[in-house]
Amino acid sequence: MFDLSGKVAVVTGGNGGIGLGMARGLAQAGATVVLAGRDAAKSAAAVRALASEGCRADAIGADVTDESAVARLFQQAVSRHGRLDILVNNAGATVRKAAHDMSLDEWRCVMDTNLTSAFLCCRAAHPLMRQAGGGKIINVGSMMSIFGAPYAPAYGASKGGVVQFTRSIATAWAADHIQANAVLPGWIDTQLTRKAREQVPGLNERVLARTPAGRWGQPADLAGIAVFLASSASDFVTGTAIPVDGGYSIA
Repeated sequence: MFDLSGKVAVVTGGNGGIGLGMARGLAQAGATVVLAGRDAAKSAAAVRALASEGCRADAIGADVTDESAVARLFQQAVSRHGRLDILVNNAGATVRKAAHDMSLDEWRCVMDTNLTSAFLCCRAAHPLMRQAGGGKIINVGSMMSIFGAPYAPAYGASKGGVVQFTRSIATAWAADHIQANAVLPGWIDTQLTRKAREQVPGLNERVLARTPAGRWGQPADLAGIAVFLASSASDFVTGTAIPVDGGYSIA
């Protein structure tokens, strides 16, 4: 029931970090993964790495905050691979400032990258999945949809929006046999969080002290949940928001 052979997955921001970890899990389960991102060189390197592991991978350049670019992304994905079964909305950005120090442009950049992109990609994917007889949508939220942080007003608001948006489409598209779920990563060791450790004094120590697992997560820790939510094993699971955080949110 976890076999994804013959399935095609689009993973936004899939060329690094959590996105690549999830894409690798999907590919190892048999899916063809299409990595969508703006950095062509980074995407090409990710495709080469996956191919060297025997995975089927492709890359399409796209700015997922742009409506026309999103339309082209899904047109190209289906043109090249014939169908769309799985969508992972992982593209993300943050600006670490308190609300009173944040400009409107910074707010809009975070909201567009994290939330509006998920809306645009889901809207583009819906008719393709319906045509295929169903599909799986995995929206990457954050534990910041549960907790507040003084330096993450736009990020937290956008990720809270991702969770509520996921619940909305889960109810709207259930009749089309499309399941939509959110994943809430905890503190995962990525380029984004390495910058956080540089900018937020004491963050590393606080994360380790609070996380029952006693470590930072790795992108590979998101592979299993991606396979579960993309496979027939989760056909009766929809509208959920699942933490993957080593126990951080319960400590």
